Amino acid sequence: MQRSEIAEALTGYAPTEEDLEGLRKWFETYDALAAEPTDEGVERMADLAVFPLNLVTDGSGGDGWTGQWDRAEYVRTMRAVMGGASGGGDTAGGTGGELRFESTRTPFFLTPRIAVVFTEATMTTGDGEEHRLNYADVLVRRGDTWAFQTMIQGGWADMLEGGDGGAR
Repeated sequence: MQRSEIAEALTGYAPTEEDLEGLRKWFETYDALAAEPTDEGVERMADLAVFPLNLVTDGSGGDGWTGQWDRAEYVRTMRAVMGGASGGGDTAGGTGGELRFESTRTPFFLTPRIAVVFTEATMTTGDGEEHRLNYADVLVRRGDTWAFQTMIQGGWADMLEGGDGGAR
């Protein structure tokens, strides 16, 4: 988790070490589950969210796209996207082997309980294929627990509009 003076200047809130550590631990948990997707792991990933979950993306047609998922849509779509759940063996759409993620995250805390986290990541499949990802998540803290409520990443609208989840 990378502290950012720019984020603090823009939002007016300087996160404490406890704030940063809480988010760091949340992402470590989520990343570990995502790296070895199983049916149980995808369900546990869903436990880390607030539903309905907001989605923001765009597609090849040039338009922005928004939608909401309930828990069942999230689980169904993540199983399909991650490939390894509900059938074992291959992950990431059939590439085989374990997924590895290397991420740099920059949180923009709006308050101690609301953060927008920008992520630059490299996902490496078991056969060594690398994919670079840039995305943002909106997380909220309830008590001592963080949960993600909005996922923002370009390029998913075509798949989502194809019937694999999303707005109707």
